[in-house]
Amino acid sequence: MKHTNKNCIKCDVVLTQDNWYVSSQKFCVYICSPCLRGKANKINPKRNPQRMYVNGKYVPKTHPLYKAGRFKTFEGAAFSALQGYEKTNEGYVYIITNPCWSNWVKVGMAIDAKDRCNQYQTSSPHRDYKLCYSKFFDDRSSAEKKAHTLLKKESEDNKGEWFKIKQDIAQEIIETL
Repeated sequence: MKHTNKNCIKCDVVLTQDNWYVSSQKFCVYICSPCLRGKANKINPKRNPQRMYVNGKYVPKTHPLYKAGRFKTFEGAAFSALQGYEKTNEGYVYIITNPCWSNWVKVGMAIDAKDRCNQYQTSSPHRDYKLCYSKFFDDRSSAEKKAHTLLKKESEDNKGEWFKIKQDIAQEIIETL
């Protein structure tokens, strides 16, 4: 067993071929393999393969769509774990507006309202969609249906999930659910 005259700078164990990458010597890295493996996750938690990141932001394991990996959007994560997406009832009912269409609001549902608004931005050259309001529900689908029913009665006009109504009135309707 070959060894150097060096010790691990973390745990002070004598470095040998069994506990140290000899190729590290040319880079002057004198850390034994066990310390190096533990150090990688402590210094840079993003290297931890058990964590989930969406658009560079950490997502905890308690999130309904949790799946270890890196994703650009929750939609990407959802389609990679479609079974989890279909089973998830909880989420947000949200209001999105765009200044191009005054007094028109979009009322929809999503697991993550901010992520949903970001998806709308890709179709707008001005990136001017704005998430104005969101409320969490245990059953987002039924809450959205109730909101749409009430909004159809109160709005001047509607086209699918878009309603011609003032934002504050739409927000009051969702608040009452």
